[in-house]
Amino acid sequence: MDQFDVVVIGSGSAGNTVAHACNDEGLSVAVVDHDPFGGTCALRGCTPKKVLVGASTIGEHHRSLSEKGVFASPAPVDWPGLVAFKREFTDPVTEARLEEYKQLGIRSFQGTARFISSSTMKVGCTSLSSTHIVIASGAMPRQLSFPGADHLVTNEDFLGLDELPARIVFVGGGYISFEFAHVAARAGADVTILHRSEQPLKQFDPVLVQHFVEASRDAGINVVVNAPVTGVKWNGDEYTVQTSGDQRRYAADLVVHGAGRVPQLDALDLSAGNVERSPRGVAVTNHLQSVSNEAVYAAGDAVGGVSPPLQPVAIREGQIVADNILNGNRSTIDYDAVPSILFGIPQVASVGHTEESAKKQGLDVVVREHDLSSWLSSRQVGNTHAWSRVIEERGSGRLLGAHIMAPQAGDMINVLALAIRKGFHASDLQEAMFAFPTSTSDIPHIV
Repeated sequence: MDQFDVVVIGSGSAGNTVAHACNDEGLSVAVVDHDPFGGTCALRGCTPKKVLVGASTIGEHHRSLSEKGVFASPAPVDWPGLVAFKREFTDPVTEARLEEYKQLGIRSFQGTARFISSSTMKVGCTSLSSTHIVIASGAMPRQLSFPGADHLVTNEDFLGLDELPARIVFVGGGYISFEFAHVAARAGADVTILHRSEQPLKQFDPVLVQHFVEASRDAGINVVVNAPVTGVKWNGDEYTVQTSGDQRRYAADLVVHGAGRVPQLDALDLSAGNVERSPRGVAVTNHLQSVSNEAVYAAGDAVGGVSPPLQPVAIREGQIVADNILNGNRSTIDYDAVPSILFGIPQVASVGHTEESAKKQGLDVVVREHDLSSWLSSRQVGNTHAWSRVIEERGSGRLLGAHIMAPQAGDMINVLALAIRKGFHASDLQEAMFAFPTSTSDIPHIV
């Protein structure tokens, strides 16, 4: 049996942060992963997605400006070339991560980890005993129960496509579906999104979502709401996707799972480790420690219903867990004003309260709403869909929330997230002098 101070399950953003911090302080550390080392963000999520979206955005701006002195090629995105470019970012990750661990003296174990006691895990035939165990095992696609669900491919499969099929149906109206749909449509595919209820993208402001759905439809994406999928069939040369909402059948060459992700915990045998599981993940205290096993901490997507599944949050949770392991439970995490971005074309970004959530807390609010489509920041790239909604406390002007759809909404939302986190008022930003012309120079005018 191998003995360690810390065993980390998962080599993504959260787990890697814990491993480095604990190793730096002289603790013996092992990292276990059943997937290639590097984690979701670097290999199957943020990085490869942003490469595809970035190239598609450039192509869209090129097309939008074709009548403004920029000559656009009639050819769509070269998908094989774009995927090859994406692999320049993802292919080196695993080897580099393993070499880094080797140089640092961090032990790496490839395989599925499972608890065999409260302080011991087994990986294949090897038992790992540890003073502390950190569950940072990431997330996986939610299991779907309709007939033919096994025909669906995952986001990872989509990112690895060597050729783009002509007709693609995305099941579920979450951010994965919309981001990939915007890329696929710009690459020439016929794209449909099927969402089970009235409003997709429920984590974003509903007014902004309405405008973004309109922008998506204008880009050629068929967004269908109130259309729960009831089955998928393979007919020998194409798939048929059946819905109960509109009783329609949609033909496709590829059907993609975009109906949400859940913590990847089933294989760990948590009960054998006396690790309590909530309906949404590992049940933890405000120190990110298991409520039932003091040896166990959790971070990233494995945390049960506490944090948004975002890479910066995972890194911060990893820092909190490492500090609590090294120095005793003294650190907690503040989830207020965490920005979230949907990398569509244009981007959609959100932080803090929506109008609805603020009113539910009894706050008296003013909503500052603007159509940004005629503003310089939109017109200069040919963008025709842009909107902002800023939620302020009535009277004081304290910033409570911000929701933006614009070409560079992500850059704008980071400034507003800091302002909300620090308790700024609208007047603080109205008096600020931002470099012009930049996307952030719009901020004093939308608050």
